[in-house]
Amino acid sequence: MTESSYTVAGMTCGHCAAFVTEEIERIVGVTAVVVDVDTGRVSVTSDEGLDAEDVRAAVEEAGYELTGA
Repeated sequence: MTESSYTVAGMTCGHCAAFVTEEIERIVGVTAVVVDVDTGRVSVTSDEGLDAEDVRAAVEEAGYELTGA
């Protein structure tokens, strides 16, 4: 298991967190996603290492911006 943390800009509420979580959970191998709206931090647990570009694409699909890994 691998855990990675990212910073996402633009999230302001639980609804935002749900969109981001839903999109990241679609990435193959992801087993858990925890979003902290207050800090903009997203922790992703996966079976193996994730490609940051896959996470970026998922976050952008949800309508937000990945600003840091």
